[in-house]
Amino acid sequence: MPVQRKAVARSVLMCKPEYFTVVYRINPWMDPALPTDTSLAVRQWQTLYDVYISLGFDVQLIDPIDGLPDMVYAANGGMVIDGIAYGASFTHPERQPEGPAYMEWFADNGFEVAVPEEINEGEGDFLLVGDTILAGTGFRSDSRSHQELGRVYNREVVTLTLINPSFYHLDTALAVLDSTPGQEHIAYLPSAFDEASLAILAERYPDAIIVTETDAAILGLNSYSDGLNVVIASRAKDFERQLIEHGYNPIGVDLSELLLGGGGVKCCTLELRR
Repeated sequence: MPVQRKAVARSVLMCKPEYFTVVYRINPWMDPALPTDTSLAVRQWQTLYDVYISLGFDVQLIDPIDGLPDMVYAANGGMVIDGIAYGASFTHPERQPEGPAYMEWFADNGFEVAVPEEINEGEGDFLLVGDTILAGTGFRSDSRSHQELGRVYNREVVTLTLINPSFYHLDTALAVLDSTPGQEHIAYLPSAFDEASLAILAERYPDAIIVTETDAAILGLNSYSDGLNVVIASRAKDFERQLIEHGYNPIGVDLSELLLGGGGVKCCTLELRR
């Protein structure tokens, strides 16, 4: 008998991809030689936005800035828990102006801002599961940001090391399906992590969904759940099957254009926990 899943209304921050294009390469997904269609990216993003509205989410918007094409990946803009926004400090110069832009939005919208001293890329590498923060490192966020994160939120932070450059952020290799304390549930791709991290995941989440390489390769794990409804890449068919078996309601969306920049559903979604 599957666990009875329960939807919890979410508050999220998004950024419309009005200036989306791929003009530089900072991850294996990006190729400036391939054409991008900004209007298609906007239409696909709008579909995701509409899904969230239909689920009863409170969706806040930050204004896009010309010259910051990756600002659509709002998850990287910081992490918000208990009304405190821990800002992002990006690895690559191309994205560094996004950090202050997001921190300004947080401050203007009533959040207490914790300005980072260490390199980190927000919810790209930080995922709250129950009372614990899973924190990725290996490609983008410096492991020293994990200690800083622990001090800011006074929570347990568990470091996970990523080893496959195609899965350069934690949220590309691991999805939080249920963050309710006591019934934490995740999905992940084992080959994205080193052995020590796999041992941690296996011990803490023995009932986790293990996704296929095929579904992970279209960023199927870069998904967002309210505890019942899980918004995923529409092509991630085996992940969809597994979610149904575990009592979830998967909702597929096509963000193929934004995938050209190395992002999917979760990348476009920053959770605002007041």
